[in-house]
Amino acid sequence: MIKQIDFSRYSSIKIGPIADVKIIDDINDYDDYRIIGKANNILVSNNSTNFAVLGHNFDYIKQEDNKLFVGCATSSGKLLSYCRKNDIANLEFLAKLPGTMGGVVKMNAGLKSWEIFNHIISIKTKDGYINKEDISYSYRNTQIDTIIYEVVLEIKSGFSKDKLKEFNKMRDNQPQVPSAGSCFKNPKGDFAGRLIEEVGLKGFEKGGMSFSNKHANFLVNNGKGTFEDAIFLIDLAKKRVQEKFGIKLEEEIVIY
Repeated sequence: MIKQIDFSRYSSIKIGPIADVKIIDDINDYDDYRIIGKANNILVSNNSTNFAVLGHNFDYIKQEDNKLFVGCATSSGKLLSYCRKNDIANLEFLAKLPGTMGGVVKMNAGLKSWEIFNHIISIKTKDGYINKEDISYSYRNTQIDTIIYEVVLEIKSGFSKDKLKEFNKMRDNQPQVPSAGSCFKNPKGDFAGRLIEEVGLKGFEKGGMSFSNKHANFLVNNGKGTFEDAIFLIDLAKKRVQEKFGIKLEEEIVIY
């Protein structure tokens, strides 16, 4: 099944073409496709093709013994609500984290030191289940080069409303305008936002895009931003930070 998606409306940064997207409803070999999920951390050019999204068959949460089996089309918000209802601890950091669990796992998403891989037991791909210890992952990064259909998470009791409140407050400090979340990964021992601000790019605009005045590591769309504007700013930040600090910024945003 194919459906058309307008990325200028569907993606969180509100940039991109109208494109055909394949709906995947079974486990098979689709490695030639680019999985977009809810398109919360991607920047799509007008020339990109071969998009796919997991269908409703992969939107589920099943609890067995001390494990949660979560389909990767399941939204992070749906999983958070399940944890609150069933008194499951340690996933409170999913508060206001957009997207589906496939993207959350692929990016090892989280908030500061809290990240999803702290609580993963295994993932399911076309080759079956792969244990966490056999996956190469690091801060906001994994070496998973195939589609993730399911994630298996450990269950510990004790959902914390205090932690939930804390994470919500931390998210509220982030810009509330169209963006793809953090533009760059934080370099070891430093913060991308601080570096971008230090080289004079906080609030800097190009066309309809800018680095946010609220948080310099958020590349935001002020209304009519284009792919070209975004790439210009990304390249400029990398160049200036490299020149001033000798640090090579690495994108957290995925560019297609």
